[in-house]
Amino acid sequence: MAGGRMSEVPAGSSSAKRWGFGIIGCGNIATTHARALAAIQNARLVAVADSVPERARGLAAELGVDAETPERLLERADVGVVSVCVPSGLHAEVAVAAARAGKHLVVEKPLETTLQAADAILEAVDNAGVRLTVISQHRFDPGVVELRRLVYEGALGRLVHGSAYCKWYRSDGYYQSGSWRGTRDLDGGALSNQGVHYLDLLLWFMGEVKAVSGVVRTALHKIEAEDVALAHLIFESGATGSVEATTCFFPGLPERLELVGEAGSAVIEAGQLVLVDLKAERDDVGDFGGRPRYRKVDAASEPAWAGHARQLADFIDCLDQGRSPLVGGEDGRRAVAVIDAVYRSAREQNWVKPS
Repeated sequence: MAGGRMSEVPAGSSSAKRWGFGIIGCGNIATTHARALAAIQNARLVAVADSVPERARGLAAELGVDAETPERLLERADVGVVSVCVPSGLHAEVAVAAARAGKHLVVEKPLETTLQAADAILEAVDNAGVRLTVISQHRFDPGVVELRRLVYEGALGRLVHGSAYCKWYRSDGYYQSGSWRGTRDLDGGALSNQGVHYLDLLLWFMGEVKAVSGVVRTALHKIEAEDVALAHLIFESGATGSVEATTCFFPGLPERLELVGEAGSAVIEAGQLVLVDLKAERDDVGDFGGRPRYRKVDAASEPAWAGHARQLADFIDCLDQGRSPLVGGEDGRRAVAVIDAVYRSAREQNWVKPS
């Protein structure tokens, strides 16, 4: 991850091939994918599809592309890549069909709501010989790119603890906007839907998880899934971790990743590296510690779809070069496995090992 390529909104790779994309699922996130694709020179959105024809026709008219049924979209020879933007619990149904049709896959987070369904996607992708990326656009945030470089270079030393926080707010109207929202099977709760963003970053930096202890609650919203989730993690390296996710925190706080190493600490907030405090760069702070050195961050304003554009550009580059994407299927499964372990731990009131 050295270098600054991924910290800029991409224009596309040098490939002469222009990849045709189709989007299945025409909800809010589909517009994000469409805008991201429009920023990539060697990508072209061909068609959109939805189980509700009127919804597909409306988005298609807005974007100036064709409206199809999901079945017809998968039959199109000019569609080489499918973005799966249906509710989370329907990802496997759409992704498996697309893989069997020979389409490469971009699947929105989380990969699925259950491990069984996530594994069905990975099996279909493997059997079809197509490639898969699972959306985790925050890996491409400028601050995360910079922190990854620092960790690779050993600036923080051996990592001993990491924390991920996603303390957002969702109104009752948000959950009432779709019958699937807030359900366990189709949507998932605060951890699976919202917290998965920074959970993925935590796992990316800290490695495999050995054991999980979790608590989930439905505190304020009238939904089936949780709106508060807490978890303690023990990593295979021996390091520890913690995760907090909620949709109850009015009006919502910036998401945050904290890493603690033998040689210093670092904090990501809303995609920006706001603190890097290294022992090698300052005087002894004494037996009782000192004030952390926060950085002055003048974050350049960028569109909400910029992270998606960087990830989609990386995926197109991987298709052109025959390499693995920065965020692959196993990365998506790893997050689902830890989330599943949190839920199992909460039910069993015990430490559990991710499957």
